[in-house]
Amino acid sequence: MSNLSVIAGKSSEELAKKLSKKINANLVKSEVRIFADGESKTTLNGKISKKKSIVVQSIYPPVDTNLIQALSLISKAKETSSEVIAVIPYMGYARQDREFLPGEIVTMKVLGKLFKGAGASKIIAVDIHSMIGFKHFTIKTKNVSAIPELVQYIKKLSLKNPLVVSPDQGGKERAREFAKELGSEYIALEKIRDRKTGKVQIKTKNIDVVNRDLILVDDMISTGGSIVKATQFLKKQKCKKVYVACTHALLMNDAEKRIKKAGVIKIISTNTIPGKTSIVDISNTIAKAI
Repeated sequence: MSNLSVIAGKSSEELAKKLSKKINANLVKSEVRIFADGESKTTLNGKISKKKSIVVQSIYPPVDTNLIQALSLISKAKETSSEVIAVIPYMGYARQDREFLPGEIVTMKVLGKLFKGAGASKIIAVDIHSMIGFKHFTIKTKNVSAIPELVQYIKKLSLKNPLVVSPDQGGKERAREFAKELGSEYIALEKIRDRKTGKVQIKTKNIDVVNRDLILVDDMISTGGSIVKATQFLKKQKCKKVYVACTHALLMNDAEKRIKKAGVIKIISTNTIPGKTSIVDISNTIAKAI
């Protein structure tokens, strides 16, 4: 029996399978039954290692269901293994890392307690929305970047004089890192978002993108509002092709359709969230982190 088992949560089955091969671990699958009232019942199939278990479960929609399943898997693994590492490729709730408006609950603080209580000794996430979220955890945490893997894919596209673009100032550091890996230049647009309505406007002036292929880079795309606005703005500046590269493609409420309609040729994302656009495999990066 292997000293290492990978427990595949329902939300990350394929990724867990790839990871278990890379680190030569015994794969334990999970069966989930959802009852009429929304409760989920999880059953594990396979032998759990006494030494170390790695639970792989992304927390994307339905977020609360996938979170409860992650915690349940960790708790079950801890009954047998002396060490449980939780790989949460997409960390739901990571945007709720501080009190933006008075009275708001910092949900990441709650998650920190839950993961520790369930029995995780370490958490590994991929491109967590903000590192501040992990400050609320008392167990070990590690954040890994999907940028090198995404860049490898972009390099195969042989783009014309590529320029990396962040849709906002908040993603400037990411765009800089992406451009450095790619060996290109980068810019960050300036946007204003109304905290109450969520409406986005771009206030950047005078950028020269004429005849250049652009890669819009973000950590996650939820409804795609910022990407759509940025693409429309860049298209008016007479750029050539526009690609989108992101780690987590949530693509809620027809986001993919609206992004394509705005003029994006292709959305490239990783398999932290399985879907049509998740063509970049991140299992290697996670394997190294383990």
